[in-house]
Amino acid sequence: MDTLSHALWGGVAFGRKSRKSFLLASTFGLAPDILSFGILFASNLLGFTERVSFENGPPDPSLIPQYVDFLYNITHSLIIFFVVFGIVWFFLKKPLWEMGAWFFHIALDIFTHSFEFFPTPFLWPLFDYKFNGVSWGTPWVFFPNVALLFIFYLYFFVYKKKKT
Repeated sequence: MDTLSHALWGGVAFGRKSRKSFLLASTFGLAPDILSFGILFASNLLGFTERVSFENGPPDPSLIPQYVDFLYNITHSLIIFFVVFGIVWFFLKKPLWEMGAWFFHIALDIFTHSFEFFPTPFLWPLFDYKFNGVSWGTPWVFFPNVALLFIFYLYFFVYKKKKT
């Protein structure tokens, strides 16, 4: 799924309590992509690495630096998510439910990434199994995603406005 959709889904699904909760959940929804591919885009913009172009669709995976693959494995692993969620819960003495947006990010990516470009390593580091999903750029995945986001946000803002 695209990064913006992850942030929007995270916010509406796990951040409805307050503005702070919404921003935190949106950030957790955004974080897995920013902490892997975002670093690549920033280093491209700053000229630290050779530019990898996404203009004509996904580039050849061999052009992506190894550190991106490693960071992608970490940020897109349900195993890592549950370990970090547990550590945060332990220190806060309560669950930080906005982190569910990170879980939801991974769950969506499992089914919206194909073997063609960065399938989701959701069981990493224990297993290398990946599911061959349907690319989020496919029209019959992309447009329903946008429509559902529109419907949920319309409901969220209309309901919230009526409530206040």
